[in-house]
Amino acid sequence: MTVPWRLIGVLALGGFGGAWQVQDWRYGKQLTEQARLHTETLNQMTMAAATAQQVEQDKRLALEQRLAASDKTHSEKMTNAQKAQALLRDRLATSNLRLSVLLNAGSAGGCSVPATAGAGGVDHATVRAELDPTHAQRIVAITDEGDRGLIALQACQAYVRALAPSR
Repeated sequence: MTVPWRLIGVLALGGFGGAWQVQDWRYGKQLTEQARLHTETLNQMTMAAATAQQVEQDKRLALEQRLAASDKTHSEKMTNAQKAQALLRDRLATSNLRLSVLLNAGSAGGCSVPATAGAGGVDHATVRAELDPTHAQRIVAITDEGDRGLIALQACQAYVRALAPSR
């Protein structure tokens, strides 16, 4: 009896081939599952990143809107202050308005300065001295610069508050 080595070899190779095929199917299934999980993870990460980006864009838009409103308020305050100062300067220039200062009765130094107590005044029988219109206009110019400086300071403070993180 001769041993059919060829047949045994073919059967062994077929068995190994079948085992390889089964192993291939099993690993193929695992690789497919791993690829699916990887794809799901990437999709979740992409969605989380998109959501975070949208939140940041919303924050930036809200900040830009607050800054624009603050800038508008600052501009309106500055315009109103400039109009008020211009009106005051015009009234001083046309002598519709006169600036005066209160004088201490003891500091008049023997100088007789007439008391100007008008019907609309709040100081009754106090000694007042009127300022020269050019000096009054210089004083108004100084206060105008001060007012503009205060308005600019308030605008800067509002800007910094808007940029500061909320607590």
